[in-house]
Amino acid sequence: MSETSDLSTLEPAPPSQPGFLDRALDNLRSRWREIAASARGVVGAPPRASLPKEDADRLREHIEACLEGRGGEVSARARAAQLGRTYLALEPQGRRNFLLMLARDFDVDRNAVAEAMATFQAAHDPVARGHAERALRRALEPPRLRLLTQFNGLPEGVKFLVDLRAELMEMARGEPLLQALEDDLKNLLRSWFDVGFLEMHRITWDSPASLLEKLIKYEAVHEIRGWQDLKDRLDSDRRCFAFFHPRMPNEPLIFVEVALVQGMSDNVHALLDPSAPVCDPKSADSAIFYSISNAQTGLAGISFGNFLIKRVVDGLTGEFPNIKTFATLSPIPGFRRWLDAELDRDGDALLTAAEADRLADRLGGGGDSPQEVEAAAGSTGDSAADEAPLLQRALAIPSWDEDEELQKCLRGPLMRLCARYLATAQAPARRSDRPGGARARALDPVAHFHLTNGARMERLNWLADRSVKGLRQSGGMMINYRYRLGEIDANHEAYSGEGRIVTSSSIRSLAKAAG
Repeated sequence: MSETSDLSTLEPAPPSQPGFLDRALDNLRSRWREIAASARGVVGAPPRASLPKEDADRLREHIEACLEGRGGEVSARARAAQLGRTYLALEPQGRRNFLLMLARDFDVDRNAVAEAMATFQAAHDPVARGHAERALRRALEPPRLRLLTQFNGLPEGVKFLVDLRAELMEMARGEPLLQALEDDLKNLLRSWFDVGFLEMHRITWDSPASLLEKLIKYEAVHEIRGWQDLKDRLDSDRRCFAFFHPRMPNEPLIFVEVALVQGMSDNVHALLDPSAPVCDPKSADSAIFYSISNAQTGLAGISFGNFLIKRVVDGLTGEFPNIKTFATLSPIPGFRRWLDAELDRDGDALLTAAEADRLADRLGGGGDSPQEVEAAAGSTGDSAADEAPLLQRALAIPSWDEDEELQKCLRGPLMRLCARYLATAQAPARRSDRPGGARARALDPVAHFHLTNGARMERLNWLADRSVKGLRQSGGMMINYRYRLGEIDANHEAYSGEGRIVTSSSIRSLAKAAG
């Protein structure tokens, strides 16, 4: 995956997780208690939960002892465990004070960097320059990074740091000191979570109950409504695969749910229907990725989602040679937000004259129950609501998707505008280290994720998700992104290298339709 395809852009966003201290902290404290026993004398009395200045000063001394390695590696590990247990016992303000102290007092020593740079510049022969370069590299490493690295040797220490970053991401908003610390931690985790270290495993109904429970908790796209729903999603015509890290063997990092079906799916309710018969997976000709969820908020911005998809495609191709179509059935989370902004700017000019006439007729009393339609749309005869754009008024009607006449009025303009949003709306370009600078990127985060992975926009599906969430985010529409094995690399390069979005003829026709 290239520069900007990361976990934060999955479908549609990282799942909300309980507070950091709500996650089995008693288990962590218990596992670290024995390790930390020999370090208790160093910390002394436990700090107060708010970590006032005098308590922070004592903790600073403890951190210095950890960094200096007093007593050897065993003692350093014990001090790290005690430091972690201390942090877990702090209240939110105390944790913030702790992290600010860590960011401020254990940053790079700029005087040491200046001296190392002077030595490097003064070095003339290759040997001296090599020594000076290594010394400069060491000087540029903040001491806090060495401290965080010590948690790698503790049971669940890597998971502790992943969750710590999730909490730090919230705290760091508008706080430069904490932003720098968060960036250090992100870079450390990126080196540990290189895709080469990750393992892909299939999750089945026979997997440990604790793991299955986490699938229910972390599902970010289509809520899993209890154990029976989960069992249906793990049936013989379904597959679920996840990436795991060796130091977090019981914690999925990202997982994908797949339906083995005939034909490219166009409705998520049909895929999730508990009463639908179980199909013979050997008769399937399509694999539909209908949910891809990030399970670890603390790994946002660290790329490996595309590698999971490619491994799943490779695995399914070997298991089911009859499967020729690999596609998603994906949400379009940003469409309504974009549409509202466009309507605020251009209003009814987004509609053709015929579309505007049909909608005006329907909202003005056409159909079987004009009073109900008019009232639901907010019409009062002379209120500001009557002056709102026709599309906004129509979409404000509760259960508009159940009104066949209103559906007919809305389908054409919404499909056209959604295709235009997907194919042309761009997010602000991000910094790029590649030649040529920043690249344009699709505004929709799910589109960006799949386009970066080498998919193409295949088909827009009308009212494919009529859930409250689906109607609110995208007017109920969903899209198929298709992964053609022979085109993945070329599509990836077109998008990542040129900012060009690869679309099917049907998407292009919709996006170019007159409006």
